[in-house]
Amino acid sequence: MSAPLLEVEALSKRFGEAPVFDGVSFTLARGELVAVLGESGVGKSTLLNVIAGLDRPDGGRILLDGAPLPWDDESALAHWRRRQLGFVFQAFHVLPHLSVAQNVALPLLLLGRPDAARVAALLQAVGLEGLAERAPRTLSGGQLQRVAIARALVHAPPLVLADEPTGNLDPATAERVIDLLATQVRDAGAACLLATHSTSAAARADRVLRLTPTGLQPA
Repeated sequence: MSAPLLEVEALSKRFGEAPVFDGVSFTLARGELVAVLGESGVGKSTLLNVIAGLDRPDGGRILLDGAPLPWDDESALAHWRRRQLGFVFQAFHVLPHLSVAQNVALPLLLLGRPDAARVAALLQAVGLEGLAERAPRTLSGGQLQRVAIARALVHAPPLVLADEPTGNLDPATAERVIDLLATQVRDAGAACLLATHSTSAAARADRVLRLTPTGLQPA
């Protein structure tokens, strides 16, 4: 049996003296889509931010392909995120001064491997093929969400973290987006951790976990 792609061991996080979560341990295999459910405020977004190296944990460790995150070197950590990670932010973080296509292409440009065909394919996959030159300010919330998803997947990262990726989408588009995430992850041998309130989105996952202040357990 091959080693897991992502290993999270006894992870803990506090804000001041208040614990957010403690003792979070789990693994993700290549090709696996795992959903994390939990009450609002329990720390699902914080968990994703810690795994992404955007927020430092107070305890535990994170390994990707057997290697720990380079916490002590900000430049190396930024380079790690650029190569290894695709992140779908709940707040989109689409850059307003770039077109839709330029936003989606950004991870490829940062890696020095522009690929217009790959950008076009992802825009088509999320149903935005006719909006490539549009400015983000002209898009709806659901369209911005799909830009963010295409951007997270365009460079085929080994790890995809998705924070409420269907929150602004109608049911049909939400189903299409979850199918896209699952297909991209499985075809690339990547892994996806999906934080969601949606039981219908979670139902499409290979496994469902529930986050509580004391850890992460099967739902």
